[in-house]
Amino acid sequence: MDAADAIVIGAGHNGLVAANVLADAGWSVLVLEATPRPGGAVRSGFITTSGYLSDLFSSFYPLGIASPVLRELDLGIEWRHAPDVFTHLLPDGRAATVNRDLETTMASMEQFAPGDGERWRAAYEEWRSISAPLLDALLRPFPPVTAGLGLLARLRVAGALRMARRLLLPARQLGAELFRGEGATLALAGCALHTDLSPDDAGGGIYGWLLAMLGQEVGWPVPAGGAQRITDALVTRLEAGGGEIVYDAPVERVLIARNRAMGVRADRDYRARRAVLADVPAPALFLDLVGSRRLPPRMVDDLSHFRWDGATIKVDWAVRGKIPWANGAVAGSGTVHLNADLNGLTRYAAELATGELPRDPFLLLGQMTTADPRHSPPGTESAWAYTHLPRRDNWHADEMAAHVEKMEAAIEKAAPGFGELIIGRHVFSPAGLERANPSLDGGAIGGGTAAAYQQLFLRPVPGLGRADTPVDRLYLASSSAHPGGGVHGAPGANAARAALTRAAPVTGDLYRAAIAAAQRAVYR
Repeated sequence: MDAADAIVIGAGHNGLVAANVLADAGWSVLVLEATPRPGGAVRSGFITTSGYLSDLFSSFYPLGIASPVLRELDLGIEWRHAPDVFTHLLPDGRAATVNRDLETTMASMEQFAPGDGERWRAAYEEWRSISAPLLDALLRPFPPVTAGLGLLARLRVAGALRMARRLLLPARQLGAELFRGEGATLALAGCALHTDLSPDDAGGGIYGWLLAMLGQEVGWPVPAGGAQRITDALVTRLEAGGGEIVYDAPVERVLIARNRAMGVRADRDYRARRAVLADVPAPALFLDLVGSRRLPPRMVDDLSHFRWDGATIKVDWAVRGKIPWANGAVAGSGTVHLNADLNGLTRYAAELATGELPRDPFLLLGQMTTADPRHSPPGTESAWAYTHLPRRDNWHADEMAAHVEKMEAAIEKAAPGFGELIIGRHVFSPAGLERANPSLDGGAIGGGTAAAYQQLFLRPVPGLGRADTPVDRLYLASSSAHPGGGVHGAPGANAARAALTRAAPVTGDLYRAAIAAAQRAVYR
């Protein structure tokens, strides 16, 4: 079809979530995807050797299983868990492990400092008391009035003030306040490094606390059969609801008349009767597809200060046996953090901040077959690891090869004999990640930095923190929008809800007038 109620740019998971929400509301929906396949960064494939399945980009989904957005879509995902959630392996061989069994986690943390087991329990009980309203507040449109009131009712004024402080704490400081030993603090700090935040960056603690406590509560599961199952379920659901996806259809321009999105231009013009939703990075939408002349000058200036998260290099391996960890406590973990203690994480982050290639890269490693046996033959492992790099325009092949050697040397040190077991390898350089998924600009995987100055009403630029844009009926539905990166579907769902609100008879015009007035105040 050449016309639909809504045109969605991009079939990443956020675009597919947005399309499903609109289709559920009875809208006709057309999704235009630039590449030959759906899913964006939620895809699987056989890229190392025959019989070894890899999750190409994202993997392990604590936010996916906990997300109220994905839960409401009822995708029927079968989740699989590794015996242990994750382990932070220190350079000296000690290991701090989170297991869904609270007593098991407590015993691991107790090894680092007497009393840290009970301190972990206390931190987890605090989390459990607010996790549902907190996640609802984080993943719903900003400001989260209903969810925020529910959270305030749980916390009361004193608790809310202390939670506000916690939102700003670096991971190192939060760990020092909650625990006495390095193990539990590293569990938080290593999780914070899933973003681009160092242990000493303001706001990093909340990410570490969120991911670690979600691991304790719901685990870090994977879909049985790979990440592709999430995408397949979203596509199947959308098509069953009448939605359509067109592949190999890169959008060149959002068509605008009288400051209203009317459709898009791809291989031909497509008309949007009610809305255009864009699951693309903010700079791509506003500067490339819309154009600066149609935006408030102050917003264009703000976009010049938009900060990407750092670059990423990811390596997938086919391993003909289980990884021979020197410390057997690591063997059962789906995810392993390795090659840095707390100060090592700070040094690693400092090298990234100064544009240097880290001498001792911190690795996030996934043991996929340990979590889901369908990923490789019995007794083997489909594994991956990624690490961050400074953001650059160009990387030389010899630099990438040398860094892969560093990554494998770090694993070899912790698991002697690992290199001899490798029978297949695939490397995604930053440029390779972008070629495979154009939204991973320069190898950035978060849609923009997770730093506090680019969150909430500051994401992607200072504004309302909502999917609405200065162009009427055009909505930002990617991880560049609040609440940011992660496979939870919130940016897509928030954009769809904004579009539905705008299209409502009578109240839709009032809504747009209110949004326009607020934007004038922000951008004048």
